[in-house]
Amino acid sequence: MALIGKKLSHSFSKQYFDERFRAEGRTDCEYSLCEMPTVDHIRQWVVDRHVIGFNVTNPFKVDIMAHLDIVDPVASRIGAVNCVTVEDGKLVGHNTDAAAFGNTLDIASGTRALILGTGGAAAAVAYALREKGIIFRHVSRTPQHHPGAMSYAEAAEVFTDISLLVNATPIGTWPDSDRSPWPWPENFHHGMLVYDLVYNPSPTRLMRQAADHGARTTDGLAMLHRQASLSWEFYLPHLHP
Repeated sequence: MALIGKKLSHSFSKQYFDERFRAEGRTDCEYSLCEMPTVDHIRQWVVDRHVIGFNVTNPFKVDIMAHLDIVDPVASRIGAVNCVTVEDGKLVGHNTDAAAFGNTLDIASGTRALILGTGGAAAAVAYALREKGIIFRHVSRTPQHHPGAMSYAEAAEVFTDISLLVNATPIGTWPDSDRSPWPWPENFHHGMLVYDLVYNPSPTRLMRQAADHGARTTDGLAMLHRQASLSWEFYLPHLHP
């Protein structure tokens, strides 16, 4: 098993799975962090490494779909895959991000939300919010390329009506931990929840800015653990008993 992505030095995934293997007394499992420039040769990598399954992170959650034989219905509706199993030689895509985000978000339906980002993680967040009946808009630095998305300036104009802000971009991730995806920290207010999917470092600069202005904050560590646990359930049938 493995995690694939372009840059993985920030990831806690190997630590999570290694601890899971030890807790369950499994010595037949190994979890690796595998940095790749693209996923163009993913099939050969699977064969060469004898991989039974792997997780996918930024920026490949959408790109990986073109290389899969099967995408399950939930992942297909989301439009992003973060977990792949190898079944009878076929690559099968799943999405555990959406359920993990939904499981770790406790907020009332009808809440108005903004999602920073338009990539695979943002797509999973959007799916979970839709399932919970939460009204949301995506915010993008290039809204002209993403139908329905708002610019950051447009988002700032409606910020007083927002009760949930989700950072689904990698901005603020170690080692660029001095950066924040939101340019105007004075916009944060009491009664708002800021959910930053970044978990390394924690608190992020975004979370500190939000807390300084009275907002509640949470990082993405609980979501990471939950999506990894759900991924493990997909991997388990393909391990030796």
